[in-house]
Parts: sequence; structure tokens; C-alpha cells
Amino acid sequence: MIKTKKEKISAKGFLIAVYTEDFKNDYISLTDIARYKNQKEPKDVVKNWLRMRDTIDFLGLWETIHDPNFKGVEFDSFRQQAGTNAFTLSPQRWIKSTNAIGIVSKSGRGGGTFAHSDIAMEFASWISAEFKLYIIRDYKRLKLDENYKLSLDWNLRREISKINYKIQIDAIKTYLANDLTEEQLTYKYASEADILNVALFNKTAKQWQDENPNLKGNIRDFASLNELLILANIESYNAVLITKGFVQEERMKELRKLAIFQLQSLDKINDSNTKNLTILDSKK
Repeated sequence: MIKTKKEKISAKGFLIAVYTEDFKNDYISLTDIARYKNQKEPKDVVKNWLRMRDTIDFLGLWETIHDPNFKGVEFDSFRQQAGTNAFTLSPQRWIKSTNAIGIVSKSGRGGGTFAHSDIAMEFASWISAEFKLYIIRDYKRLKLDENYKLSLDWNLRREISKINYKIQIDAIKTYLANDLTEEQLTYKYASEADILNVALFNKTAKQWQDENPNLKGNIRDFASLNELLILANIESYNAVLITKGFVQEERMKELRKLAIFQLQSLDKINDSNTKNLTILDSKK
């Protein structure tokens, strides 16, 4: 399951929140950007921007391009009123009335008004051209760091998969597949892959796909780094168990026990590291 990733960028001493759920579409805090103009009442700055005719035109065009469920009739009503003295518009009203996806309103701690990076940069231009340039500079830094980490993660996934897949396939060919046809071999390999899936994720690849019909890829594409490391370990261990003559049911029990033990161990390490970082931060 993909989790929301939250980051911070800095522009002229102001911290601006950024979050993404798919690593493709970033949402940047308009509330944080607005503090550059009014630190006490940033939401009023956002509302003033939304009153403008040019803003409504831009938002309507963006939604028309990106949102198939955008309500054009409601948008036309706002467009006719925009710029008049009596016209006011809040982010919540805009979202609810037009079914917009480019602007998001979040409540609670760390909440506020967020907007897709395209829209956020347009808002920043209205606030200050100079401030926008500082935002762009640190936003580029964030994306470079993110792309570098994703590249490392992708390469790690690929290498782990290649090495351990070869070990397991060799074990299957040598100890389990001597009397199987090519068609049967293909089934046996898929079956062994699902042994690992069930041992680690407690479900087969087919079960995961049925539960996540809208996600592209397979169960392992959405595994965490910890899960990938454990997968590599149990994949190698499965090859060892095969060479020792363990039947599938016995191997499943052993692999499941190992996966649970290692998941718990890595969780303890992560918790310990988090506590240490918290202690260090409190001493600064």
C-alpha cells in the first residue's frame, strides 16, 4: 500500500509543506506560502487570491485538463461573479461546488489549504515573483533528492530480485523439476513464488491483485524496503530448504516463522532509531 510522503521545502526562511501519494503529483501548502504575505491570517490571503477573475480562469482550465469529473456549470457561475466586490470564495466551497481535485483542504495538525504544484506556483507568482523563485529552487532540490532515492530503491529491488530468483530457480530445477514438462515447470515456478508471497505478505499475488484492481504492478512493487530485504532472505532460505528435501507444506511453515521474526526485528530497529533521532533533536 502506498503511503502519503510528506516533506518540507524552504524559501527565504519559510518552511513550506509538500506531500505526495503517488510520487508524481505533489501538493504544496498554499497556507505556508501565504504566510510570506500575512503570517497571522494566511487563510485570508488564499481567499483574496480566489476572488480574482484570472485565478478562477486558471483553476477552471487546470481542472478541465486534469479532472474528468469537474463540474463546468458551477465553474461558469463562479467565473461570472469573480472580481466583483461582493464575490468571496473559500477553498472548501470551490472544492465542494466544482468537485475540484487541484486544491485540497486538510484539517487538523499540519492541515491547511494545499494545491497541486502547478497551481501552487501560480499562487506563489501572485504573492511575490522573488519568493516564487526561492520556492522553485528548493522544490527542484527536493525532486532531485527524491528521484535519486527512488533510483537507488529501484536498482536495489532489481538486483535483489535477480540474484535470489536465480538461486531459487536453480534449486527448483535441480531438486523439484526433474520429471516435469516445460508447462509444468512454469506452474511450479509460479507456485514457489506464491509460497514466498504468502509467507511474507500472507496472500498470493492473485489475491493482492483482486484487492487492488486500480494499482498497476504486482504485490512486490509496493513492498517496503524492509519487506524486500526479508523477501531476499526467505527466498535464499527456501532454496536451502528445497535442497534438504523439505516438502512444500513444511517449507511454508518455516518461511512464515522466519518472515514474522525478521519483520518484528526490523520494526524494533526502526523504533529504536526513531527514538534516538528524537533524543538528538531534543538536545539541539
